Amino acid sequence: MKDRRFWASLAFGCLLLPVLVAAQGDRQQPPPSPAPPVNPVGARPSVTLAGQGEIPVPVTMGANGPLFGLEPLTEALGGTLTSDESGESLTLRIGETDVVIGIGSPIVTIGESIVSLPQPTAPGEGGVQVPLELLQKTYGDLEGYSFDWRPEAARLTISKRGAREIPVSVDVVHLQGVTTVVLQFPEAPSYRVNRQPGQVEVQMLGDRLTPPSVPPVIRDPLVQSVTVGPQQVLVRLLPGAEAESYILENPFRLVFDVHRPSTIATPTTPQRAPVEQSRGVRTIVIDPGHGGTETGAIGPSGMPEKELTLILARDLEARLESSLPVRVVLTRNEDANVPHDTRAAIANQNQADLFISIHLNSSLGSGAHGAETYFLSLGAGKPEHEGQDSEDAAAGDDVASSDLDLILWDLAQSQHLEESQKFANLVQRELNEALQLKDRGVKQAPFRVLKGAAMPAVLVELGFINNPEEEKKLQDGGYRADLIDALARAVTRYKAAVEGREVPQALQGPQGQPGQPGPPKPGAQAPPANPGRGAGSPP
Repeated sequence: MKDRRFWASLAFGCLLLPVLVAAQGDRQQPPPSPAPPVNPVGARPSVTLAGQGEIPVPVTMGANGPLFGLEPLTEALGGTLTSDESGESLTLRIGETDVVIGIGSPIVTIGESIVSLPQPTAPGEGGVQVPLELLQKTYGDLEGYSFDWRPEAARLTISKRGAREIPVSVDVVHLQGVTTVVLQFPEAPSYRVNRQPGQVEVQMLGDRLTPPSVPPVIRDPLVQSVTVGPQQVLVRLLPGAEAESYILENPFRLVFDVHRPSTIATPTTPQRAPVEQSRGVRTIVIDPGHGGTETGAIGPSGMPEKELTLILARDLEARLESSLPVRVVLTRNEDANVPHDTRAAIANQNQADLFISIHLNSSLGSGAHGAETYFLSLGAGKPEHEGQDSEDAAAGDDVASSDLDLILWDLAQSQHLEESQKFANLVQRELNEALQLKDRGVKQAPFRVLKGAAMPAVLVELGFINNPEEEKKLQDGGYRADLIDALARAVTRYKAAVEGREVPQALQGPQGQPGQPGPPKPGAQAPPANPGRGAGSPP
């Protein structure tokens, strides 16, 4: 019996042994690895040039997209790259076009156009590293290359674009002594601008143009003709005229401003003696908000905003011209309708160094008070207060498309935002300190009236006209004189900073302290409020 159990146990053990060995092997063998993803995170970025294969271009992932080493790209695609003596900027020459790149700046100059990139260039491997948008606007637009970035594979593919048939429309508008020629395309063409005395040629590089069905008929004091052919657009100028160009996006527009070298006086302002042409702030344009049928906000006693802004603008004009060596121009000197684009055009035509738009605030409640100073933000939303009306409405409140809408100078203010912010801070500080006003702060908003100004520009709200107490103060000449003094001190401090000078003693407060309130000065009284007109009543 024992022998039978022994042999049974031995047989069972022999049967079980392979199972135990297999189980032990399973425990020692690591589990199979999952199949790697097709495009693993952290894949090595690469750049491929069609017909040549991968090229050694360093790629860095920036906050708003990839950055590519420019030097190896220049070697592969053509062009020359040189650095200035300071090493802070580079010039990329592609054909006849110079591209000036500031290291660490999102603003570049392509020919005569100023372009804002979504992120700044940066020093790094491959010299300076640049965003994809710069490659598209240079080698893409000028040489006909296409750039296909695939983020899932971290791969950039560059290829030479074939010829395209691109329609073009032509608009010519003359305003305030400047003729603006707008060439509008559904997509950015590959082109080069060639300038010769008396004409400007837009030459296509591989692409072909589809001319407009009706050739443009030009009757203009500065432009003789605009001729569109399959390979070029030729703009002929009248004798003595010269042209400057820039680019607008969405849709793509190539814009030429044609003007004569000398400044022409605006119809709203008499010609004054020129100021000494030294570097700094020489010409200031003051914009009294509203006018004509645009009454603006209306105070509880019936005082319309448009009347007070004109009084304040005239007082500021007199104050500045009596105390500073500047020329001051008003966008309106009477109760007249002046479109937003015209106000900026007046400043640009007069080659202003500073633009100040004067308004009065309004809110849903009557308790709000204080001053606010704005500078432009192309991406900001509507200002906080809800009393904003059509005259100074944010850019989101678009008007129906027109010729003037096509020539809005979207990029004009981008290069002046930093200086606009500096001046806005000075204005707000002077108003707060001089009048002990509630500090509502410096803010950004896409005010349409500031959009086209090609110089530092601010919009200042000098109080809430719907607040009965502030409306009463604004009707007092002495109070307005204090507002004007504060604005004049801000202008003087900004002018001194720009020109590297000290603030003149006459524009300083008591004991020579800049920014402190001086004694009230008498000013012209506001016209009496219209009887029987309450807040919100029609004019």
